[in-house]
Amino acid sequence: MTGQRIAYKRVSTLQQTTIRQLDGVAVDRVFEDKASGKDTARPQLQAALAFCREGDTLVISSMDRLARSLGDLLSIVKSLTSRGVAVQFAKESLTFTGDDSPIACLLLSMLGAVAQFERDLILDRIRDGVAIAKAAGKYKGRKRSLSEAKIAELRQRAASGDISKTALAREFGISRETLYTYIRI
Repeated sequence: MTGQRIAYKRVSTLQQTTIRQLDGVAVDRVFEDKASGKDTARPQLQAALAFCREGDTLVISSMDRLARSLGDLLSIVKSLTSRGVAVQFAKESLTFTGDDSPIACLLLSMLGAVAQFERDLILDRIRDGVAIAKAAGKYKGRKRSLSEAKIAELRQRAASGDISKTALAREFGISRETLYTYIRI
């Protein structure tokens, strides 16, 4: 490949740092997200994918930094390689170009499945921890955005149908999702 080497780095939280990712690897451009890898709705990932041109190489420190879903991982790699963009995973020492060996494709699928499995385990642990904390009375969830009086007013106005749910949510300073939650309670 003769194009640019584009780096994509990702950490899951704002407190984490990407300093160790691709340390010492020469790249021409870096895109960095501080967001979960649960899906591809990450601004800098989308920017990196749009930036890549035929002949470029997208360099990622590890497969799990690109995606935590096997489907997303395979889709991104296939989409890029079909456009003539190579995808290189530094930690796994694997590069995908579209002319990949069956063993390389197997490794991509297996390691992607492991990344998805790790994410699923993390979510299970979180759910277990929340359930234990709730049972002990230590976890009560997030404090409500609106008072009981405001919730009653919200429900009454939503039931009247005089105003759209979006406008109502905006007026009360809450998201539409929160509005629907209050209506369902």
